[in-house]
Amino acid sequence: MGFVNKGTAKKNSMKTKLILVLLLTSNLSQAQIFEKKAMSVQVGYGLSTPFYSDEEIVNDGFFLQGEYVLIISSWVEIRPYAGLIVTSSNGKDLNGNPTDEKAETKAFIIGGKARLILPIPYVAPYVEFGLGSSIGKFETFTAYTDVKKSGVLYHIPISVGLKLGQKKVIDLGFSYIFQPTVEQFSGAFALGITIPLKS
Repeated sequence: MGFVNKGTAKKNSMKTKLILVLLLTSNLSQAQIFEKKAMSVQVGYGLSTPFYSDEEIVNDGFFLQGEYVLIISSWVEIRPYAGLIVTSSNGKDLNGNPTDEKAETKAFIIGGKARLILPIPYVAPYVEFGLGSSIGKFETFTAYTDVKKSGVLYHIPISVGLKLGQKKVIDLGFSYIFQPTVEQFSGAFALGITIPLKS
């Protein structure tokens, strides 16, 4: 009688969930429930930090993301996304002191998320959440964690921000990507622009 490795079973289960999310997102994009569609591009100052650390560690870099925006109403949007985040350590903590601790990410990201918006004129706050994959290289080294991985990992995107302007095409916010497998989260302070698409 054979035994199934619990780690392998968990990985297979996560991959299956990610595939289902991507299939659902692609099917939703063909549905007729959406009022409008748009493209969004965000660029920003990339950051990554470990879950647990003795020192104040934030490694910096670059963040770029594109989103296909499916607008259900002024309150709700569905956003399949793809992007890139690259951060690296300069060997110092936030106070400029030398440190070996770090949380580095060099990854392509893809997934889907929902945005909930409070439709206030000119300044509309929003929150986002979803599920996605990070494909690349990751390293988290602290007094509590020593993880080095490459390949495909799942992540959980969470963002908060503001849609600005009369037509709300400018986006200013914080995008976070929680990566439990490597005990770090990355993200960015990002500025975006949304371009409406013709139906």
